[in-house]
Amino acid sequence: MTAASDSDDPRVPIVCPDCETTSRIPLSDVADTIERHNDQLHDGEDVAAVDPDIVERIADLAATDLGLLEDSEPE
Repeated sequence: MTAASDSDDPRVPIVCPDCETTSRIPLSDVADTIERHNDQLHDGEDVAAVDPDIVERIADLAATDLGLLEDSEPE
């Protein structure tokens, strides 16, 4: 990947409550970075993760896009 591609890649907030750290990681590196952090610092336990507010927002957008949040009252 070129440096120009890295700067174009959206950055995702990652949080680790145990380490009390927050980082912004390029989207393409999120899974590897979280896995490496948790393996090295937390014995593989899922501690660091994508910011929960971002996860919730993405879930809401997906549910809206799929029509899962529409009122479906019986007639």
